[in-house]
Amino acid sequence: MAFFTHQAARHLSSSAVRQVLIKQVMIIGGGQMGAGIAQVAAATGHTVTLVDTSQDILNKALKGMEGSLKRVAKKKFADKPEAGAEFVQGVMGKVSTSTDAAAAAQTSDLVLEAIVENLKVKQDLFGGLDKVAPAHTIFASNTSSLPISDIASATSRLDRFGGLHFFNPVPVMKLVEVIGTSATSQDTFDSLLNFSKALGKTPVSCKDTPGFIVNRLLVPYMMEAIRLHERGHGSKEDIDIAMKLGAGYPMGPFELLDYVGLDTAKFIMDGWSAMAPDNPLFGQSEMLNKLVAEGKYGKKTGEGFYKYK
Repeated sequence: MAFFTHQAARHLSSSAVRQVLIKQVMIIGGGQMGAGIAQVAAATGHTVTLVDTSQDILNKALKGMEGSLKRVAKKKFADKPEAGAEFVQGVMGKVSTSTDAAAAAQTSDLVLEAIVENLKVKQDLFGGLDKVAPAHTIFASNTSSLPISDIASATSRLDRFGGLHFFNPVPVMKLVEVIGTSATSQDTFDSLLNFSKALGKTPVSCKDTPGFIVNRLLVPYMMEAIRLHERGHGSKEDIDIAMKLGAGYPMGPFELLDYVGLDTAKFIMDGWSAMAPDNPLFGQSEMLNKLVAEGKYGKKTGEGFYKYK
């Protein structure tokens, strides 16, 4: 009887998801990524609740969003400043803020987190929200390096959990990686694909593998550039120039590492090394580790592989 009840409950909860039209969106994390996602969602007609632990953080996020929208309006309504102001006001009117994640989750079709890359923090967050969110609500993570299945394991809605990996800056970058685990239902996956398209983005389908598609190819490429330099086979300047002029990349690997953040690159590699220590693609770099230990993270600290004024 217990087995039948469990199976019936699972069937009912799965059926409730059928092609959820995502209109009410809760975004957790008022940093650059969270605010960017909130801006794009609101600009495409979605009702957004942006959540963080501090109202000061949320106020800063709102100010940043408004500034970004004003720049968009200046280009889009160059000859119609009043229409531009109306556009900004309309989008901002779609965004509310809250420091109460549990309350906000109760009216959301989608709960999307863009918080610190810490598995336990994400699991604790979703584990708590799983108890209060409606049955139809889809959960998603914007993680760039952690397995979606590991985050989802803290909840009872494995079939309603997926990944939505946006790229920075969100209002500009067109790609969204939509990640499904082995337990993600097709209805949930399709809802996430359709939501991404509704945002005006181009979604690609990904399996729940380390780094998904972009970072799985990009991070080992950047790490191999460091190893090439460590072996004395090329200066960082020559390697950057070679990849820009020879491969047509907008930035060389060292320029890109400084832009992304050396601490971020090391964090990703540390996680992947722990998951697959025998994979040579995930090997450590003494040069990268040394720079991070010295607090030289790239552009955000004024020095990484290059120095910035």
